[in-house]
Formats: sequence, C-alpha cells, structure tokens
Amino acid sequence: MQQKIVLIGGPSSGKTTIINALLKKGYGCMTEVSRAVIVKAKEEGITQLFLTDPLLFSNLLLEGREKQYQEAEALENKIIFFDRGIPDIHAYLNFVKTEYPSYFIDKSKAYKYTKIFHFPPWKEIYTTDSERYESFEESEVIDTYLTKAYLELGYTLIQVPFGSVMERTAFILNAISQE
Repeated sequence: MQQKIVLIGGPSSGKTTIINALLKKGYGCMTEVSRAVIVKAKEEGITQLFLTDPLLFSNLLLEGREKQYQEAEALENKIIFFDRGIPDIHAYLNFVKTEYPSYFIDKSKAYKYTKIFHFPPWKEIYTTDSERYESFEESEVIDTYLTKAYLELGYTLIQVPFGSVMERTAFILNAISQE
C-alpha cells in the first residue's frame, strides 16, 4: 500500500527545503501548488490573489492538490511526500476568516494521508519573498490553524525537530521506516 506523507507548517518553516532533499534522494514528491497559482495570477496582473479573492485562490489550490493526489496514486512509488495537503486550504480560509463551501472539508475527508509531519515555526530560518508575504508572527498564527485543521480530521501530527536539512530528512525517513 502506498504511503502518502504530508509536510505541514506555516510559511518558511522548512517544508520545501526538505521536499527538495527528498527529491534528490529519489523519493516521489508533490511540490507546493500555491506558488504556481500565485505566479500565474501575477502574470494576469493580480499581485496577491489570496488576499484579493481567497475563495478563487483556494478553489484553484483544491483543483491542483486533488490532481496531485490522483497523480500520486498512479505512481509506483511506495512513499509519496506532499508539500502541504488538502486540509491546508480550509485552514488558511479559517485564518483569513472567509466563509467557504462544505466541499473543502468534504475533500479533506475524502483524500486521506498516511502520516502528517508538522514543521513548527522557526524564527531563525524564516524569510519572506515575492510569494511569501506573511510576517513571522502571522506564520505562527497560520501554524495554529493548520495544526487545528489536521487534528480535527483525526490525524496525529509528528513534530519535526529543528536541525539541519540532513537531520530533519533523516528524522522523517526514520519515523516512516519504523512501521
């Protein structure tokens, strides 16, 4: 049976760096969808689509993450890592206090993951860029919404300790191999 492993946490907590390290090790990985959505919106003249129209942004993310999940199922890899999962979407909508249709929760319940690794906010590595505009303090608040969303869906979160890329990657791989 294929394991679908999700890396969650607020912005700039190290998820993508670890996804890239796992890719280099030959693991199947699904990269973050939101950056592609943000870049496409910017090309269309919308500086911050999530802030301008959070529901449209979230629907585009849902479409992309559903597609990734389905693509992962077609792969022969025994382990697939995801840079964020479907429940992240409604967690962010809760963060910005935007009402949303029930299908966001329904999809989060329909597409199940095997394990969730949580990357806590880490001030020493926190940076912003053209797609990541949140302050560190906002990242901490987002993190609480993310953990709440996954816990409410019945997931157990495995906290990834601070450390080097090699140490964090080894922690995740060791946690998976101990089953």
